[in-house]
Amino acid sequence: MTTFRPLDTVDDLMFLLADCADAWDMPDRSGDPVDILDHDRQCAELLRRDFPSDEQLQVAGLVHDIGHKLVPGDDAGHGRHGADAVRALLGDRVARLVELHVEAKRYLAATDSTHAANLSVSSKRTLVAQGGPMTTAEITAFEADPDFTAALALRRADDAGKVIGLAVAPVESWRPVVTRVAKSR
Repeated sequence: MTTFRPLDTVDDLMFLLADCADAWDMPDRSGDPVDILDHDRQCAELLRRDFPSDEQLQVAGLVHDIGHKLVPGDDAGHGRHGADAVRALLGDRVARLVELHVEAKRYLAATDSTHAANLSVSSKRTLVAQGGPMTTAEITAFEADPDFTAALALRRADDAGKVIGLAVAPVESWRPVVTRVAKSR
């Protein structure tokens, strides 16, 4: 098992994000068509557009897949690894949303047949490792979660943020937002 140290500073996080350039969600590059950095920036931009007043959600989008970089090859655990890495720096809500983006995928696979049918080949494959579609009891519990709506928003941005060559703001432009979230946690 690979271990990592939780992130202590915004500089540490920004360095890790920059290091996600040319790092992939699947070690053999058979997953998402963009690297982790491009994917996370696309997700964050979608969330900034759709939820301009929720900077915690935006930052969760920016960091949601760092677990792939921290523990390569553990697709089922990447949300938990990312959450563990950012909790002390960015707070419980950001960490929780990072972890819940995997559960939101399972929820949508169980409740939205159109969404499930439109998952990428890689997402369909990894869904199995992540526990498959939720059961009825899991759906009920997830719908009662106070971050249910935000987790679904993050998941939908996650699924949409895989566009090759899409121009998005450089990662460093997110530093002021990340700093505000870190200070407000």
